[in-house]
Amino acid sequence: MFNYLAKKFNLVRLLRKQSTQNANGKKQSGLKISPHLKQNLETLKKTFKESNDFVIREFSFGSKEEPINVALVYIEGLVAKTSINDDIMKPLMYDSSFAGFINTYQPNDIIAFIDERLLSMADSIKVSNLEEVVEGCLDGHTILLVEGETQALSISNQGWERRSISEPQGEVVVRGPREGFTETLRINTSLLRRKIHNPDLVLEMLKVGQKTRTNVCIAYIAGIADDGVVQEVKNRIEDIKTDAILESGYIEQFIEDAPFSPFATIGNSEKPDVVAAKLLEGRVAILVDGSPVVLTVPFLFIEGFQSAEDYYSRPYYSSLVRILRYMGFLFSLYGPGFFVAVVAFHQELIPDALIITISSAMEGTPFPVALEAIGMGIVFEILREAGVRLPKAVGQSVSIVGALVLGDAVVSAGFVSSTMVIVVAFTAIASFVVTSHSDAESIIRFVMTLLGSALGLFGITIGTIGILIHLSALRSFGSPYLSPLAPISWLDLKDTFLRFPLWAMITRPKTIGWNNYQRESLDLIPKPPQKKKDK
Repeated sequence: MFNYLAKKFNLVRLLRKQSTQNANGKKQSGLKISPHLKQNLETLKKTFKESNDFVIREFSFGSKEEPINVALVYIEGLVAKTSINDDIMKPLMYDSSFAGFINTYQPNDIIAFIDERLLSMADSIKVSNLEEVVEGCLDGHTILLVEGETQALSISNQGWERRSISEPQGEVVVRGPREGFTETLRINTSLLRRKIHNPDLVLEMLKVGQKTRTNVCIAYIAGIADDGVVQEVKNRIEDIKTDAILESGYIEQFIEDAPFSPFATIGNSEKPDVVAAKLLEGRVAILVDGSPVVLTVPFLFIEGFQSAEDYYSRPYYSSLVRILRYMGFLFSLYGPGFFVAVVAFHQELIPDALIITISSAMEGTPFPVALEAIGMGIVFEILREAGVRLPKAVGQSVSIVGALVLGDAVVSAGFVSSTMVIVVAFTAIASFVVTSHSDAESIIRFVMTLLGSALGLFGITIGTIGILIHLSALRSFGSPYLSPLAPISWLDLKDTFLRFPLWAMITRPKTIGWNNYQRESLDLIPKPPQKKKDK
């Protein structure tokens, strides 16, 4: 056993050493741009392995006596070709102001002259090594290389196809903004800027993934977000050494606090207004290029029961709906398990009339009540997965046919009692009330059913205590997962079970935004206008 662990330890140490050497080798292998244009182009061709979407456009400009040879390199499909023609090539080829400059230029003066006098592009930077040239091409930039120059010009003119802004399918609201994030990172950051018109909103860029080089943006509000949390987010993301980051879910699994817990310790949303509200409370957002799902940390257990629409409506109905969410969550966890425990062990808790009805419905069924509950739970999970994966029109038909026809068929055939179908159906409906904890609900529901079938209500009690102990031990980037319930924070209870009026939410959550705890004035309660005194 110890030899096996020692071998594993040595293997991990060797892999870390190799990755460090590779990283250091990459940092030291940045080739400077050569003054010979042909040499630079040959190196780039070898780097991109003669790929047919890597385009090199060579031409010359200036006087006929002393033409200047240049080349534009870019990746087709990532740049806007009309911008290359109108804003780069035409000014170079037809602008006469360059003719008098040719005979007097110094090294690297041509690049500066082109950047400052000829190009009509808003965003361009000078680069001095080929690694930056390659990275610029992969980011959708057009690179201008000039014969005799040891610098190049990286021109930002991205032009790939983008999905338009639309309403997120998983966070539909009756009242509130309909816009959602897209797969383009710069569009997502602009949506946040539209919500928060403040220079304190900081957006920091990182590149993650040794092969994909995915752009990752860390967003927070300086002065509200805790500096320690911001630095911890940066450290965890920078420590990710992997080939590919294709979606924000990759980042989530690499930086979460409790990877073996069924409960998520990192929040996510596709709505800019939701992410903006979390930033204003002191959280940190993580945006990943290519993903419309934005991560937010720290994430608390009670956030799963909060909806954006709660804050756009008046507090009375919002509080009622929130209480219903808690009730639906509890029934989703305990419904089948409690039913199995009561029917199998604690029949004295059921009224006589109801126990007669349940007994008559279960008469003739060949399976124990526990096996019925587990079997119907598995069938429901299969139907839900099929409804999600199939095309929308077909998926809805499968869900409806499966729920109605299959349910009626198993009852008519005598495989499952009608009472069990009712319990499982209501549990399925309740599981959709709190989508943030749906993964944990599905797992815990089966565990509670097994405990209820084995030990009755005593087993469910043991399971509940275990869940509470586990939740109390969880942390999300330093914040207690059950806050403000454990540890108790009386000021933060105003947005837990009930949603207090907005004018009463004077402070930010204590465990998240206590650096700048007050977010509104103390006297915002609406008051009727004072009557004017009669003269």
